[in-house]
Amino acid sequence: MALLGNEYASSDESDSAVPNHEKQATPASAVVASPDVSLDDPMRLQLMLAKPTDTALTYNVPYEDLSRPAQGPSNPFKSDEGNALKRKNVLTGQAQETAMSDASFAAQQRTFQSLGYAKDPSANGAYVGDLAKAQLHGGKDVIQMRPSKEQSEAFRRKRQKKGDSSIVDGEGAYKGPWAKYEDEDQTYEEEAFLAAQELASDEEWIEEAIVPERSDPLPKTATEYQSDLENTETTEFHGESEYDYQGRTYMHVPQDLDIDLRKEAGTQRNYIPKKLIHTFRSHTKAINALRFFPDSGHLLLSASADTKLKLWDVYHSRSLLRTFSGHTKSITDTAFSPAGGLTFLSASYDRQMKLWDTETGTCVSRFTTGKTPHCIAFNPSLPHEFLAGMSDKKIVQFDTRSPTSLIQEYDHHLAAINTLTFCDQNRRFISTSDDKSLRAWEYGIPVPIKFIAEPYMYALTRAAPHPNGKSVAFQSADNQIVVYASTDRFRQNRRKGFRGHNCAGSAIDVEI
Repeated sequence: MALLGNEYASSDESDSAVPNHEKQATPASAVVASPDVSLDDPMRLQLMLAKPTDTALTYNVPYEDLSRPAQGPSNPFKSDEGNALKRKNVLTGQAQETAMSDASFAAQQRTFQSLGYAKDPSANGAYVGDLAKAQLHGGKDVIQMRPSKEQSEAFRRKRQKKGDSSIVDGEGAYKGPWAKYEDEDQTYEEEAFLAAQELASDEEWIEEAIVPERSDPLPKTATEYQSDLENTETTEFHGESEYDYQGRTYMHVPQDLDIDLRKEAGTQRNYIPKKLIHTFRSHTKAINALRFFPDSGHLLLSASADTKLKLWDVYHSRSLLRTFSGHTKSITDTAFSPAGGLTFLSASYDRQMKLWDTETGTCVSRFTTGKTPHCIAFNPSLPHEFLAGMSDKKIVQFDTRSPTSLIQEYDHHLAAINTLTFCDQNRRFISTSDDKSLRAWEYGIPVPIKFIAEPYMYALTRAAPHPNGKSVAFQSADNQIVVYASTDRFRQNRRKGFRGHNCAGSAIDVEI
């Protein structure tokens, strides 16, 4: 075939010696769709792998590369003037400030939330959001779409009457701000009927099961507010008999013991307890206060968080004698009257202070200031008067003979009162508070005569006076018992400090 291409004929055509120039073949041109681009050029490799942070070139760039257009997406932060970048005034870029009052902005915001469109502040007459609704309402905002006074008055006329406040149910019952409009029931029934078509079978059954009950209107006496101080106190005696064979109750000091309970305090020798003798069990919650009967101590009164007060026998059977019920919340403190313990006081978180008869269990009187009493203390020299430390930073003074009147008020503390202790032959008393301070008062004068507050002091939560009347021991919230003099100076005795507890706060009590 190559010979044919070189103007040679076959053997059969030997007769014709003339060469055939007209029938010479033309070679085809090659078309390359993807030319071979060599990436081995070090200059191009350096150009492609150049770092964007470099500020100098170490090679000569061809003119073709310098003049070709930039490829890829444009930089939105690049300025048109030079290569400088635009400055950002917000994290995401540039925000243009527009002068607009707060009222206009709030109106447009409410319009966008309720109607779905708002004015575009960057263009006059333009809107953003739902343009169809903007065209339907003519671009009005919620302020411009308010009804006129005539329309509002006509709408208010359709409202039902408020009714009589003395009638609870029935015709003419009090509706007040919940009074409906004339067409509201009909509209609601139509909406409920349309919505019920899309509910499931169980939801339809629940909706049908709710049937309003119609009852006769209650009388006016049924709607009157009852007093919170109604006689709801009860008592229960747990012993076999309230009286013995001689007609005496448990108030009688027993004489059949190996010790004389009528002797003065301090005349008998006492010893440190070594073993558990008995456990009193009856309360269902935490016990907040324990008080022995004055002088003899043959009875024990306990106040608990289960709203109950219980009186126990200490020496004979150690059984429960009587339960006092009348408070509705946890009891905070209790105190026997110095006049032979015939009565005792109880304070509770229900903001009530009640005076009980120890022998019969009846509630004699009630006291309240509207605040929670934290501690109470009788005046030993005036058994018919007592002090109460309240949660509102005040100390109040009452007389049991006139429960409705407040005798005196001591208002100088900065937090709730924790303890009240009489001293100096009951002419003065010491109070401690959560404000980490100690104050001494003259009884009946609402101005403190001594104020102690040091930076290292903690709140004093419990107090116990010494029998000699010269000092008072306080349980501090920093796991120690501190002693203060109860004479004229009221100074702390730094030589007498008792440490060892690992539970700070009101959970630790102290008694001498």
